[in-house]
Amino acid sequence: MRALIEHARRKDAAYAVSSVISDKLDAAGLEVARSLGVPAEALAPNEEADRAAYDRLLSRAISVYSPSLVVLAGFMRILSAPFVHDFAGRMLNIHPSLLPKYPGLHTHRRALEAHDTEHGATVHFVTEQLDGGPPIIQGRVRVETGDDEASLAARVQVEEHRIYPIAVRWFCEGRLRYAEGRAWLDGRMLSEPVQYTDSES
Repeated sequence: MRALIEHARRKDAAYAVSSVISDKLDAAGLEVARSLGVPAEALAPNEEADRAAYDRLLSRAISVYSPSLVVLAGFMRILSAPFVHDFAGRMLNIHPSLLPKYPGLHTHRRALEAHDTEHGATVHFVTEQLDGGPPIIQGRVRVETGDDEASLAARVQVEEHRIYPIAVRWFCEGRLRYAEGRAWLDGRMLSEPVQYTDSES
């Protein structure tokens, strides 16, 4: 989230961050956003409310801003199908693995247990399938001898901060879109995600 806001503050920015909304009252990102001049609010779920009811409230809170794009960053709730439908084709997520490998939780641990030589992060469009939407861009890191979950996660996070603003900028510049269940970049369907290098940005 911080990386996205900081990129939005650049003179050549292609997008602006309208608001930050968290499902946790004590989320550190709320104060970070406010300190960077972005309105931020918490919409904590009522323990008695079901997921669909919460998602209706969240959808209304987001729609106030009429966003061109909804960007998930550290938002760990599984979203309902109606919510995903509300923002279909204009919602992105970042996942700490080289999807389709390791959807869900504990990705760094799973990569280490599998003795993978590479790990990374993937930005993808959000669909009803958990971490299953079409991938857009990936940042890769080598798994080093002696890595543990913390050290691997730290290097993956560096890649997350690089590739997420790129994908958001592509979308807001009109270069990236969702159609026919796939991601399209510069008018061409992506058969596989773009692999990050400095020249790709």
